[in-house]
Amino acid sequence: MNVQNPKIGPGEKGAARCPGAPSTQEILSHDKVQAPPSITAEHYKFLGDEDIAYDRYITPEFAKLEYERMWNRTWQWACREEHIPNVGDYIVYDIGAQSFIITRTAANQVKAFYNACLHRGTKLRGSGSEGNATDFKCPFHGWQYNLDGSLKYLPCQWDFPHVDTAKTRLPEAKVELWQGFVWINMDEKAPPLAEYIGPEVSAHFAKWKLEERYVAMHVIKHMPCNWKFAAEAFLESYHVIETHPLVALSTGDANSQYDVWGDHVSRFLAPMGVLSPHLYGKHTEQDVLDTFTLGDRTVLGDDKLTVPEGGTARGVMADVLRDVMTKALKSDLSSYSDSEMLDCYSYNIFPNCFLFPGISLPMVYRFRPNPKDPTQCIYELLFLRPIPAGEARPAPAEPFTLTLGQSYSEVPGIDPGFGGVFDQDTDNLGLQQEGAAASKKRGLTLGNYQEIRIRQFERTIDKYVGKP
Repeated sequence: MNVQNPKIGPGEKGAARCPGAPSTQEILSHDKVQAPPSITAEHYKFLGDEDIAYDRYITPEFAKLEYERMWNRTWQWACREEHIPNVGDYIVYDIGAQSFIITRTAANQVKAFYNACLHRGTKLRGSGSEGNATDFKCPFHGWQYNLDGSLKYLPCQWDFPHVDTAKTRLPEAKVELWQGFVWINMDEKAPPLAEYIGPEVSAHFAKWKLEERYVAMHVIKHMPCNWKFAAEAFLESYHVIETHPLVALSTGDANSQYDVWGDHVSRFLAPMGVLSPHLYGKHTEQDVLDTFTLGDRTVLGDDKLTVPEGGTARGVMADVLRDVMTKALKSDLSSYSDSEMLDCYSYNIFPNCFLFPGISLPMVYRFRPNPKDPTQCIYELLFLRPIPAGEARPAPAEPFTLTLGQSYSEVPGIDPGFGGVFDQDTDNLGLQQEGAAASKKRGLTLGNYQEIRIRQFERTIDKYVGKP
C-alpha cells in the first residue's frame, strides 16, 4: 500500500509515503500494548523543496552569523543537574567563544555566570573544568566573587574609586531546569523554555522522567564536519539501508514517521523489531529477531530467542525487554507500550539537543561548533539509564574523549554493536564535508518527507540569522 498523510491531499507535495509498506502507525496498531496519544499523533507539514546552499556548512562568515544571531538567542543544555549536585559545585560550558560557569548556588537554584573577570577579562575557570568552590577568584589579579556572583574582594580597592563594589556582580545568562538538565539562554528577552519547546511536546516527557536517570556513559568525539552536517545525520533514517545494512534487518527505516512542531522541535519515530521495506521478501521474522538481539547478550543472556508460529519478532522483543527491564529497574513497566519499550524516538530541541527518551535506546546527543574551524565540530553522546527503584543515584560517568581519527570501539564499556554503528555515521561525515566543498552543484537536495526535519532545522536557522 502507499500510505498517504490524511492531512495532505493525494498528489500534493509531501503526501507520498513508502510504497508497499505499512506506516509506522499501522505497525504500532498491531502491538499487544498500545501506544499513548503522544506517540500515535502525527505532525507533518510540507515546508518546501528548494535546495539548501552548501556555503552555510563551509564558510566562516555563516558561522559568524550563527554566533551573533542564533547561539546567543536559543536554549541549550549546559550540563545535567547531577553534575552539580551540591552547593558550590560548578562546571564550565562553552559555546563558541562564549564560556559560562554553571554553579549550584542553593539547593534548588542554579546560575550561569559569564566566565570572565570584570577587571581585565581573564577566565575565572578554565574550559572543561569542574569542581566545588566557595567563591570564584581570578587567577590573574585576585578579584573574587561570591557564589551568587556579587563582588567579594577587590585587591587595592583604594585604586578603584570608580567601581561601585555593592553593584558589581558577574553577568548571568538565563537558567531553567527541565528533565534533569540545566538549560541556559544568553538572550534576556528569551521566552521561557516551556514556551520554546511548546506544551504539547513538554507533555510527552512527563512519563519519561529523564530527571530520574543517570549518566551511565559520556563520550566526546571531535568530528571532521560542520556541526549542522553532524546534527542532520541524526534527523533522518533515510541513510540506514546504505550506511547501516545490518541495522536495516530490524528497523523500519523507509517507513519511519517524521513530525515537526513549530520552529524548535521535531521528532522521528523508527519502529524496531521489523524488517526494512528495502528488504521485504528477503528475510524471515526469525532473521529479524536474531539481528535485533545482536549485541544485547549482556542484557538478554545467551539463550536463543525464537519467534513462535504466527508470532512476530517485534512481539517477542517487546515481551522480553519488558520482562528484563522490569527486573533490572525493580519497577512495574506494564503501563509502557510495546513502542515505548522498543522503538527509537529522537526529539531535536533546536539547535543542538537530541533526546532519545525510550527504554531500549536511552541516549542524548549534543553538537557544538569548533570556534576555530567551521568544518569541524564536537559531538557528545550520553547514555541516560533509569535509576533502579530504591537505589541511590550513581555518580555520572566521566567523559571519554575521542580524537578525529579514533573509533568508538575504543570507548571503555561500549557495546561493540553500538560502537560500529557510530563509526559508520562518523566515517560518512568527513566525506560529506569534503564533498560539499568540491561539488559543482552548490546545494543539497532534500526529500519531502524523510528529510523534513532537516528542512525545518535549516529554516529555523534562517529565521535567526537571516537567509543569505
